[in-house]
Amino acid sequence: MAQKALRRRDQTAGCGLREVLAVSSADFTSPPAIPEVPTDPDTIKATCDSILLESFTAQDAWELGHFLYARLLPFSAQRATVISISLPNSNQVLFQTAVGSGLPPDNELWVERKRNTVLRLGSSTWWQQCKYGGNEEAFSKVFRMSPTQAEKYAIHGGGVPIRVQGVEGIVAVVVVSGLKQQDDHSVIFDVIHRHWE
Repeated sequence: MAQKALRRRDQTAGCGLREVLAVSSADFTSPPAIPEVPTDPDTIKATCDSILLESFTAQDAWELGHFLYARLLPFSAQRATVISISLPNSNQVLFQTAVGSGLPPDNELWVERKRNTVLRLGSSTWWQQCKYGGNEEAFSKVFRMSPTQAEKYAIHGGGVPIRVQGVEGIVAVVVVSGLKQQDDHSVIFDVIHRHWE
C-alpha cells in the first residue's frame, strides 16, 4: 500500500510557536509519554521510516521545529535535546535549537552523523539501527567503510527523511537527539501524527 502524503492541519503562520507558548505555561509533573516505536525493520519501513508530505517549505520547517520543541519541552528538566531540520544538498539548516540546558557539546556531531546516514541511505537511522541490530561494525562493513569513514555515520534513532509527493529523493532531514534513540525517532512521528493529516 502506498504511503499517503500528509498536509499540515493548521495552515496559519505561527501555529507551532503558539503551541510552544501554551506548553511553556503548563505545569508538567511528568512529561507526556512518547509512544512505543516498532523494532521490526519491515514494520518500520511500512509505517515510520520516512515522512511523505504534500509540500514542505521553510515555513513548514519552522512550524515542525516549533511543534517538536513544544513536545520536547516537558522533558527538558530531565534531558536536554536538540532539534535540527536541514535541506539535503547543501545541509542548509532551516531550523535548529536546543531544548533545555546542559546539552553535551558532542551532540552536534550526533546530529551530523544521523543526517549523513539519512542522506546516504535514504532511510531513517532507526530503520538502520533495527536492520543491523545496533551493530555499527556490521553496518560499516556492508558499505565497505574505513574506520575514518564510519565515524561520519550513526545508526541511532532520531534521523528521518522528509519527502514530498511527486518529488524524487529527500527534500529535508529532521533530526532529534538527546533522548533514548527510540524516543528520538518516535517523537518525530508523534508530532507528525498530531499536526499533519
